[in-house]
Amino acid sequence: MLGYATRRLLALIPTLLAASLLVFLFVHLIPGDPAAVLLGDTATPEEVEALTREMGLNAPLYLQYLYWLGNVLQGDLGTSIFFGTPVLSVIADGAETSILLAVMTMVWIVILGVPIGVVSATRHGTWVDQVASGGAMLFASVPTFWLGLYLILIFSVSLGWLPSSGYPSISDEGGLANLRYLLLPSFTLAAPNAALIIRLVRASMLDVQREDHVRTARAKGLAPWKVATKHVFRNALIAVAAAFGFTFAALVSEAVVTETVFSLPGIGRLVVQSILRRDYPVIQGVILIIVVLYMVINLLVDLAYAWLDPRVSLK
Repeated sequence: MLGYATRRLLALIPTLLAASLLVFLFVHLIPGDPAAVLLGDTATPEEVEALTREMGLNAPLYLQYLYWLGNVLQGDLGTSIFFGTPVLSVIADGAETSILLAVMTMVWIVILGVPIGVVSATRHGTWVDQVASGGAMLFASVPTFWLGLYLILIFSVSLGWLPSSGYPSISDEGGLANLRYLLLPSFTLAAPNAALIIRLVRASMLDVQREDHVRTARAKGLAPWKVATKHVFRNALIAVAAAFGFTFAALVSEAVVTETVFSLPGIGRLVVQSILRRDYPVIQGVILIIVVLYMVINLLVDLAYAWLDPRVSLK
């Protein structure tokens, strides 16, 4: 497994180079002039041109890419055009919110998705299965922004139990109690993803239940709970592991709407603001980090396959 992981890590190098080029070109296709956006409508053409030269945006595109790539290889993602500070520090400011939001979302997904999926599979064809499947389809089809606004209306406006917006850091006054600001956003983000996990766990367990080794275990007189946990659930987790991995990676991009609805100072909201400001370095930095995250999680998912099912050969 170590040799396979090493080969995959080495194979990521050309993939990352290609991804960096695509990210750079994609960002520079965004219409608008960063210098003009930064200076405002009152700026003269001469002032815009001078700032463009100062930021190096008048150089040929390939030179801009090579300069940016060279800095990236040294761990420097550049300087934010809008904030005037290193991109890494700008991203770090929103990282705590986005990471905690993603972790709490995954907790909701595990708490809701796995148990309900297991119960739905073990009670296949009963009213319990129908309620679970119907509820999953309902939450999967509900728009995230609508669910977020509805939760705010109920738990913040009507009941006053939870805050409706913002997020003070856990390092500020209040400490871990500040995590209550992320309860509604994380549930909003988790609901459609948990619905997919419910359906996936159910389908995977039903498929595994039809396999010969499960029939053999039942024929030997094993208790139903032991068959479900030892022989069915573990094998069903192989497909679910991939879904969990990619769901966690996708939460950064999916959080854009949620962070906007709840006014959270996270990376998703930062991307939207940076696009409006034409802040190329920040957009490039965030997208590149997301690409790397996807690649690393893809590798971890492959390794998880081999751990969950020794029959899987890593070559």
